[in-house]
Amino acid sequence: MSVMLMCAGSLIIAVTPGYASIGLAAPALLLLARLLQGFSVGGEYGTSATYLSETATRERRGFYSSFQYVTLIMGQLIAISVLLLLQFVFLTPDELEAWGWRIPFFVGALCAVVAFYLRRNLPETEAFAKAQSNAKAGGGIKQLLRYPREVLVVIGLTMGGTLAFYTYTTYMQKFLVNTVGLTKGQSTGISATTLLIYMLLQPLVGAFSDKVGRRPLLIAFGVLGTLGTVPLLTELSQTRDPLVAFALIMIALVIVSGYTAINAVVKAELFPTEVRAIGVGFPYAIAVSLFGGTAEYIALWFKRIGHENFFYWYVTACIACSLLVYVFMRETQHRSDM
Repeated sequence: MSVMLMCAGSLIIAVTPGYASIGLAAPALLLLARLLQGFSVGGEYGTSATYLSETATRERRGFYSSFQYVTLIMGQLIAISVLLLLQFVFLTPDELEAWGWRIPFFVGALCAVVAFYLRRNLPETEAFAKAQSNAKAGGGIKQLLRYPREVLVVIGLTMGGTLAFYTYTTYMQKFLVNTVGLTKGQSTGISATTLLIYMLLQPLVGAFSDKVGRRPLLIAFGVLGTLGTVPLLTELSQTRDPLVAFALIMIALVIVSGYTAINAVVKAELFPTEVRAIGVGFPYAIAVSLFGGTAEYIALWFKRIGHENFFYWYVTACIACSLLVYVFMRETQHRSDM
């Protein structure tokens, strides 16, 4: 269901006529498509994080689970690569803005069909099969409510991390064009390069967490994110040099890796098998909807009212709140229900 909703969301965006053709129905359909995409990713996150964590050995759980963000970032890279090809090889700027922007959404819909086949043929994990044989599998919201502390921990540890991730990846292309003043081509090139390096960092950080634990990396992200967000974004907003912009974004993404590389395994280690998938996915979806999904809109609203720097402080405050969670939560690597 989640994969088919991904396909439907992309396909609706690809085929919806513009405002000039169907009026207010156009933005209404676009909103529906984006909601479908959000629901589908929220539905898949918990199961994929759980699956990766349960298939790994205890000693390499951080390394294995880091590949969730590897594939997530890879998806962004593929999207940017398609955009680069359209921008510089196949289409003129006018063609891209008129109709060419729809092409990546057709590609996304086709990819979802392939993902559907792969998803349907995955073998179940040993942990789930064992729980199922004991009639414990498939826990719902009612069972999840028995773990209120863990649910709140997932929301708290996700809040700052997801906001930072969306700020330095999804929103950054618009920021580089609208605030820094780079061209769309320069912005796309910088985003592609930083994302590639960022993607390669995830398994390294995940493997490092298997050696030193999860909390030290989360705390490092929380401290550096709290202290560094305002200086990094302020300096980035004032530069006009693409190389300096690349370096600043790369520093930020290295810091964010302390969250992204291990957040899946940390959440999975908080819950027993019967509620693990919903325990990871449901509170995560709430946090991403409230903080990650709204990042771009809040940033652009602050810019529109003439106080763009307020957004920098908003990101800082959210990371600081998550830092409190990191400091007081348990070390999940050695005190896990997995």
